[in-house]
Amino acid sequence: MAETNGQEGYLVAENLVKRFAEVVAVDDVSLSIGKGEIFALLGSSGCGKSTLLRMLAGFEAPSSGRIFLGGQDVTSLPPYERPVNMMFQSYALFPHLSTWDNVAFGLMREGLPRAEIQKRTDEMLALVQLSAFANRKPHQLSGGQQQRVALARSLAKRPRLLLLDEPLGALDKKLREQTQFELVNIIENVGVTCVMVTHDQEEAMTMANRIAVMSKGRVLQVGTPQEIYEFPSNRFVADFIGNVNLLEGQLSLDAADRCAVTTALGEVQVGYGVSGSLAMPVAVAVRPEKISIGRQRPAAIDRNLFAGRVTEIGYFGAYNSYIVVTPQGIKIKINEPNGSRHVMPNISWEDDVFFWWEDTDAVVLRD
Repeated sequence: MAETNGQEGYLVAENLVKRFAEVVAVDDVSLSIGKGEIFALLGSSGCGKSTLLRMLAGFEAPSSGRIFLGGQDVTSLPPYERPVNMMFQSYALFPHLSTWDNVAFGLMREGLPRAEIQKRTDEMLALVQLSAFANRKPHQLSGGQQQRVALARSLAKRPRLLLLDEPLGALDKKLREQTQFELVNIIENVGVTCVMVTHDQEEAMTMANRIAVMSKGRVLQVGTPQEIYEFPSNRFVADFIGNVNLLEGQLSLDAADRCAVTTALGEVQVGYGVSGSLAMPVAVAVRPEKISIGRQRPAAIDRNLFAGRVTEIGYFGAYNSYIVVTPQGIKIKINEPNGSRHVMPNISWEDDVFFWWEDTDAVVLRD
């Protein structure tokens, strides 16, 4: 069975395929997720992430492949026989029931003793800090409070696997950012294994221990947020996660500790070797925040130094964003942090500037 972080995976998907007539929604996906891990399926709409989540929940049967949970093959088990609970984007709270009754509903359906229902429900409301709102109806709660009620209801049955489908999608941006940390703390306190679906890159980067980036039904890369961002495995991942400058070119030098790529911008030096063949087509990815910018040519820089003219400037509070167009017509995006609100940047529109980056800040992509 597949391994995760040196240990056997707690949740394992083996070669999962899901077809709807001639359309392949999930295409040969294999994943291994550790016990207690928060794992994100990240991708744009229609990439297959929600279909994959529904197969894990048992709402969709795989066309082929298998699913294991804690070593047990659950592929053919219906949803109600799986130790799994799923929280939907809409929360699906019962409008006529109180907060307490919403959380207790699943436990009542299982026929647990009244004392056990009382104990678990009270524990869950305390965990999500809603004990004082036990008698309120859903319409009397804020969006963030409704989200926590839905989470408490999902955790009350003590599932071995918690599935979250766009868990914060119904919240506005500021509340979503606040709730991300609350949600992670609650899940980690319970210790449940969690798989979440999201199209929001920041949400995945903030909440998940590891991320699977999906496109057209396939998983393109699995890694920690830092690995996905700093070391993307292909052009799609580099471009999908955050902002990136992609420079197409050919490999012109390849040594053990460095390589060079000839691009339309010029020769780009990279601080590691790629074990490729010379003249092979590759792309160099450089994040905007890795690039320095200045009006004067820096004396100490002798590589990855280029010139251009500023055509656009954006102020985003924490940083300024510049679009620099080179003599070759290439647009380069550069983000420069604002260190002090009393210091105004000395770069303006139509200024001729130099920009540069360290060779260790570039990534060579073959795919």
